[in-house]
Amino acid sequence: MIFETESAHMELKGKTVVVTGGSDGIGKHVCLKLASEGCNVAIVGRNEARLLEIEDGCKSAGAPMARSYACDVRDPDALAQLCKEILEQFDVIDVLINNAGVWHKTSPLDQIDAEILEATVQTNLTAVMQLTRHLIAPLRSRPEAIILNVVSKSGVVAQAGQSVYTATKYGVRGFTEVLKADEQDTGIRVAAIYQSGTNTGMFSKANEDVPNHIFTEPDDLADVVVFMLSRPPKIWLHDVRVEI
Repeated sequence: MIFETESAHMELKGKTVVVTGGSDGIGKHVCLKLASEGCNVAIVGRNEARLLEIEDGCKSAGAPMARSYACDVRDPDALAQLCKEILEQFDVIDVLINNAGVWHKTSPLDQIDAEILEATVQTNLTAVMQLTRHLIAPLRSRPEAIILNVVSKSGVVAQAGQSVYTATKYGVRGFTEVLKADEQDTGIRVAAIYQSGTNTGMFSKANEDVPNHIFTEPDDLADVVVFMLSRPPKIWLHDVRVEI
């Protein structure tokens, strides 16, 4: 005998999803997975050539609509313009995935360059808050909506040499928790994923030599993201930790 549950999984097909850091790593695989689920995808990143490749890949994978946006998320004016363009072109937004992030080479605080410190804070924390601030009202207007922050294990565990990076991730964790409280009476569900090291180019971009081959594969992590998005409200996974 088959029993029907009162609440079904969230239907992803036809939903419009904004993904930052979508041209590479975790974000790239999340975009492609969501496209295969029939989502419309707005892909945000910095590398225009890679963005166009992912846009084409999303269309081939089944996205009814996929558009890419080259944007430096550290620039508040550029972020404001980005959100305006996305809303004009997609009309509605159902899901925001804050995934963009940068790494600084593990070092004592006084050996972290001032420009790297500022870029890390602006990319990993300030941009998350600014982008969410611009899109939260359109998300509230939807019957059901999701904000998912891809944070990092560093938002939970303090590790030597990561002072600035960890500060940004603890910041996003706190931001996420307050958003949950602020939006508890709206249609927005808020969640965060705290993943261990992932096999992406993030470390090499910061000239950090790490054993990437032992880390979580971004394609597998993208499966976790899609699983989280598809949960019904009664079993909403608001805090998921992925360990290697």
